[in-house]
Amino acid sequence: MRYVHGLAALLLGLMILALPALSRGDDVRAVESSDIDRFWRAYDRIIATPDEAERQRILEQDFLAPGTPGLKAFMQAKGYDAACYLDAIRRYPKFWTSVRAGTLALKKRGDEFAPGIARFRALYPALRPAEIYFTIGCLRSSGTTRDDKVLIGAELAGGDARTDVSELPERMSKALDSYFRSEPGKQLVLLNVHEYVHTQQQGPGPHLLAQAMYEGAADFVAERITGQVPALPYMTYGPRNEATLKREFQPRMHDPDWSGWLYNGPGNAHGVGDLGYYIGYAIMRDYYQRAPDKTRALAEIIELDYRDATAVQAFLDRSGFYAAE
Repeated sequence: MRYVHGLAALLLGLMILALPALSRGDDVRAVESSDIDRFWRAYDRIIATPDEAERQRILEQDFLAPGTPGLKAFMQAKGYDAACYLDAIRRYPKFWTSVRAGTLALKKRGDEFAPGIARFRALYPALRPAEIYFTIGCLRSSGTTRDDKVLIGAELAGGDARTDVSELPERMSKALDSYFRSEPGKQLVLLNVHEYVHTQQQGPGPHLLAQAMYEGAADFVAERITGQVPALPYMTYGPRNEATLKREFQPRMHDPDWSGWLYNGPGNAHGVGDLGYYIGYAIMRDYYQRAPDKTRALAEIIELDYRDATAVQAFLDRSGFYAAE
């Protein structure tokens, strides 16, 4: 996230036993969590081994080499390598001890996703199937995508308010403490659906506006499917401060720099991370409310080419989000 999308940089994920095939084309082609067990077997051997070269050999042999396509895609998407895993294992033992049971518990919740994906297809018949992987990362993302794969970082998605973040760097600790206090396990389906939406989209965007809309669209569509919005600070702070945020966002929206708005934790003047998610969500909300054909509007939100700055600007104009500005 991105911690959970960022945090949010972090918001989004996630499950793992084989799901029953859906009646409309096996929309979930695979739900796989075997990386979790492999990680913990490697972890136990690594912490019992003082030699660094042997630790790396164990990690490669027991976890990385036999890892699923999802693990390999996750590593590519987030820039993970053997060194980052070994560093996290060495530096954050309290974190790993506290989150272990939560990661393993995710494996038992795979049958929760089929209804949501079936609902997605009912609302959007052009839905393409995707694979869902529960794997383990280096504490940088609870959920992301690569091509047709939903990639969930179980070490974040499996955390809760009891997860020990005391060893983490201060900024990271604050961001993840906020995320874990949101009890991500209670919104597991929502997180998965958010990331599943990304597998249908064209992105990421070339500037702040496009990327905020890309992320906000996933939140908005996921809400249509699940009836939920993320239980994260940006979604409570945003509605109360929308006018101010709109004014502050407007002069920055065409910047290629996303800092302060996306994947930033609480590092801005508002002390609330990922406020760009809320701006993007609000743009989609306004577009959908103005549209006479809701089915078509939802498809347009999903199918917009977020890589195309001209198309993104035209969509914003049609939404009326800044009509009175």
